[in-house]
Amino acid sequence: MITTIFFDIGGVLLTDGWGHDSRRAAAVQFGLDWDDFTDRHEKVAHLIETNRLPLERYLDRVIFYRPRSFSRDEFRAFVFAQSQSKPDSLEIAEELANLKKYFLATLRKPDEAIYRAALNIMQRPAEQCLFIDDREVNLECPRELGLRTIHFEDARQLRRELGENGVDW
Repeated sequence: MITTIFFDIGGVLLTDGWGHDSRRAAAVQFGLDWDDFTDRHEKVAHLIETNRLPLERYLDRVIFYRPRSFSRDEFRAFVFAQSQSKPDSLEIAEELANLKKYFLATLRKPDEAIYRAALNIMQRPAEQCLFIDDREVNLECPRELGLRTIHFEDARQLRRELGENGVDW
């Protein structure tokens, strides 16, 4: 029986806000050198993913390490505009939350330690947990630990596979 559902945010509940395509669009719009931008981003991306680097410090290190012809506010607005909600997926999460039968959470991944920590914190055996992500590579580790997984494609498929995994509405 599933008691705990872990949702990925970017790509499942929201668009993949600051992924490769969004960064490429930023480079074009703001005239950034793509190789330099990518190199600087990759050096700090793990810090952003683990909440160890606030956005302003990211901007300092990756974009505003030198004077620019655009403002922080302009760039920040562009970044925020990249993340859009996926209403159908959010509706499913809200429905599940309203049932008060499941514990819903989000995870930062793909480090195995985060899945082990989540299981310990939740005090749930892996077989009672379900992890949803839009990237197959992010499902490998939780699957190896015994969590059930769903490779998210769209809200209709998610709703169907939740049912197939024993999540009852």
